[in-house]
Parts: sequence; C-alpha cells; structure tokens
Amino acid sequence: MCAGTAAGFGKSVLLLDHAEKAGKKILISGGGRCNFTNRFTGPGNFISSNPHFCKSALARFSADDFIAWVNQTGISYHERDHGQLFCDESARDILDMLLTPCHDFDVEISLQTEILSITKDELFRIKTNKGDFSAPSLVIATGGLSIPKMGATAFGLKIAESFGLKLIDSAPGLVPFTFTGKEKEALKSLAGISLDVTASSRGKSFTEAMLFTHRGLSGPAMLQISSYWSPGEIISINLLPGCDISEVIAEKRHTHPNAQLATALSELLPKRLVQLLFETDLREQRLNQLSDATIRGIIDLLQNWQLKPNGSEGYRTAEVTIGGVDTDELSSKTMESKKVPGLYFIGEVVDVTGHLGGFNFQWAWSSGNAAGLALADML
Repeated sequence: MCAGTAAGFGKSVLLLDHAEKAGKKILISGGGRCNFTNRFTGPGNFISSNPHFCKSALARFSADDFIAWVNQTGISYHERDHGQLFCDESARDILDMLLTPCHDFDVEISLQTEILSITKDELFRIKTNKGDFSAPSLVIATGGLSIPKMGATAFGLKIAESFGLKLIDSAPGLVPFTFTGKEKEALKSLAGISLDVTASSRGKSFTEAMLFTHRGLSGPAMLQISSYWSPGEIISINLLPGCDISEVIAEKRHTHPNAQLATALSELLPKRLVQLLFETDLREQRLNQLSDATIRGIIDLLQNWQLKPNGSEGYRTAEVTIGGVDTDELSSKTMESKKVPGLYFIGEVVDVTGHLGGFNFQWAWSSGNAAGLALADML
C-alpha cells in the first residue's frame, strides 16, 4: 500500500521482503477469502496507548476509500456479520490489486531478502544478502509477532529500539484461551459446541459466538475479549445474552411445574453445557420445587459465568500483536519518527491493534497510505 502510493507520485521505491512471495498473510486471511476491511471502521475499533493516534490516518484513507478501490477494480465481495467484507473468490484478488500500482509505477520488489544491518548517516544504509542499498527514507512495515510459521519476527521492533524509539510491551491479541486441570477437562468435554455469548473483561464486552475447544475457549467473542485480558484475570460470560431468564423460568413453572430444571434449560442451552454448569441434584429438581434464592443463583451463573484462563495459545495462533512502537514516537499524520527524520513505521508494528473483523487490514491500508503520501510530499 505504501510502496504503490509513493511510487504513484513519482518516487523511486525498493521493497525488501524476507518472504519468498509477497503478501503471504493476505493470502491466508479470512480462510483464503481475505476479510479486507470493515464497513463500520472507526477509531473505537482500535486498541492503543493513545486511542486518538489512529484517527488522522483512518480519516484520510477510510474503509469507504478502500471499498471504492475494490469496486473500481471489479473484485466481487460479500458482507458478513458486523460489517465484515470478504472476497467472493480469493484473497489473491486483494493482493493483485495492491501489487498492480507497484508494477505500474516500477516499484522494485526484492523477495527472499535478508536484512543484515540498518544504519543512518545522511542516508539510510541497508546491508542485505542481496547487496547494499541506500535511501533518504525508510519505511518499516514488518508486522508483529503473531503467526511465526508465516515468518513473523520481532525485526521491526528491534529496528525501532536500535534507533532509540520507545516500545509498548507486546502480547498476543485475538487469540484463543487455554485452561489447565479440572477446568480444561470439563471444557474439553464440550469441544465442538458453539453458542452466542457476551464475553466481558476490563469493562469491555463483545456479543458473538464462543466455541469450546480441546484446549479451552475460542470463537469470535473469546478472540475479541482476549485483546483486553491479562494473565491472572477472570473473564465473565453471559451464556444467554438478550434472554430474560427469570421470565423464561417463571413461564415454565406455570406451564410445566413438574419439569426438571435440566429439561427447561436444555431448551435454551446445549445439554452437555447444562450438565457441566449444574450438579445432578439441582438439575433433577422440579421447577415448582426451586426456591427464589436458588433461581437467583441459577440466573446469576448463566448471566455471569466466571472463568479464569491459565493463558492463551500465544503468538502461534494469535491473529495480531498487541503493543509495538509507541505512538508518542510517531507523527499521526505521516507515521514518521519524531526522533529520526525519514524513518517511518506502519501497520501492525505500531501500537495500534484492531478488533476482529477486517479492522487490522484497514489500519494497514490507512497507515500505509499516510506514509506513502508523506513520502510523495518529500522533495
């Protein structure tokens, strides 16, 4: 995005990539369909030590701008829940769209290029396994630590440190939770079950699907809340969002007073989950035998099921990296370092992390465009 934008304004651009092909993460995203943006993108969809930092770039190149480019290119796509946009055919369509201006404006793309060192005097000096290069400007667009099997490393963070820029501590984001001991075994027995819940942590809540796995909890609701959770903290889960449980139980007591609690709840929740949540004696109690205090306890558990993960699956499966280059070090308009003129950081390497649903790609497009325009403005 950045290379094509700058080259379109006549800049000479060399793109160095250690991967064997460009855009590998784009190609695997969204199950190969690339959730390329979100129709409802706004600053509130991003986590950062400075929540205002992303506003300028998002305003200058918005989701609507990217969608317009997709439409102009003729790529067919569809919308899923919560404004998520996916290609109808293949993520390759988005990658080709991004590569087209690079090819049209003679961006030189050097793949399988290992960066050996970067220094700066009047120019940036880059030593690689394919020779030495120099330039007045350098853009670091190297992503975060997530999915190391795709080649993710701490390279960008190390470059920032080497130039004296501050970092915000990194952590895996949009990642499944893991459990140990009895909790792990209990949740494992429900592997494969999915239901809509509201997950909460640190005052943030997301209402989406939750999936029980052999290792713990996954699904969009868990991935979303994982970006706010810290080790040792409890997550709260409302298993029946939007349902007035007290009203449902009152109605069932009136129409089927002799029905067992398990029977009534199994109409609302998977049977195996009901068995996990409630002891046999309580499950077998008839509705007309339940005291008001017992009913309040049942409602509280269903609306505020509290679990304490022992951790997450880590960067191996995390979709993004929380933290990165401190936004205080960068211009929000250009992404240029305040300390090192001509040095830019864009995308996931910066301390701006999107929610699940196309927001992280939009940050890549918006921040890449911001830096590309800034390079274009240079003499």
